[in-house]
Amino acid sequence: MVVANEILELVGKSDKIVITSHRSPDGDSIGCSLGLYRFLKALGHDPVICHPDPCPPFLEWLKEGDEIIDFEQDSERVTAEMASADLIFCLDYNGAGRVGREMSELLVNAKAKKIMIDHHPSPDDFVDISASHPDVCSTSQLIIELIVKSDNSNVLNEAIGTPLYLGIVTDTGSFRFSSVTPRTHELLALLLEKGVNHSVVHEKTFDNNRLDRMKLRGFAISEKLEFIPEYGVVMLPLTAEELDLFNYQKGDTEGLVNVALSIEGASVAILMSEKDGKVKLSFRSLGTIKVNGLAKDHFEGGGHANAAGGITSDSIDDTLAKIRGLVPTYFEKVNV
Repeated sequence: MVVANEILELVGKSDKIVITSHRSPDGDSIGCSLGLYRFLKALGHDPVICHPDPCPPFLEWLKEGDEIIDFEQDSERVTAEMASADLIFCLDYNGAGRVGREMSELLVNAKAKKIMIDHHPSPDDFVDISASHPDVCSTSQLIIELIVKSDNSNVLNEAIGTPLYLGIVTDTGSFRFSSVTPRTHELLALLLEKGVNHSVVHEKTFDNNRLDRMKLRGFAISEKLEFIPEYGVVMLPLTAEELDLFNYQKGDTEGLVNVALSIEGASVAILMSEKDGKVKLSFRSLGTIKVNGLAKDHFEGGGHANAAGGITSDSIDDTLAKIRGLVPTYFEKVNV
């Protein structure tokens, strides 16, 4: 990260620092936010984390008493924090709209200097300093690079490293994606040397499932899965009523799209979840097959070539029909 010292110089000149990340938080957005927060605390600063919506229940353990203020539950406080900030970090997103309409207005209108640290392609020009690295597997890895390349490795400890380790684990599908490099493992080794317990991270994140969550995932695979073998496309549509049937909590479908992608003959998986009159889509693919074009062209989304997201106001039935019609346009037939 060539701008590490420039970022730390600006941090040193700032009195009020706010850390933001995208809507619908995941392991990387929570992990990089907490990792940066604790790093800045170790340097003597007093930052605050302001997110658009709450942390998923399955990631609550990461907070360990640290506060993440969210706009959905405390809009007045987030508004005040962002208005008084002189430095705002924009983590794990590449455009102001990714924090939601209302919070994006606060971001755009804020007088603070803005720093983007992100790994998504095609970033917008909305910040003063940009550390955009689409070739890196996660924003959490970029935060470790910031610490290392600013000569602050001495402050790394278990508290800082644990959320960053989790961010990498979750955003790489437990290190299975092609974005994982030797450098990724070098930095992970550094975190282990600093006291991070990788077994505990895995157990608390992946081996602590509510019974309803397990039943929902079983139902999705056994009753809802639709496979188009000639194109290697798997679809998992879940209606709002079906999610309610299993007492859905945010994060209950995390990783489910990767389970669908693991089916023999599958090269593309699409999870559709209906909530509040919208259908949220998660796209995953293997190898050279790209899904971010489909997400961007038809579902107000985008992301990485092999991992993207989108949203639509169409019904889930209409969304399914639309994707069925688009499959031959975006994906080639496979030998079956």
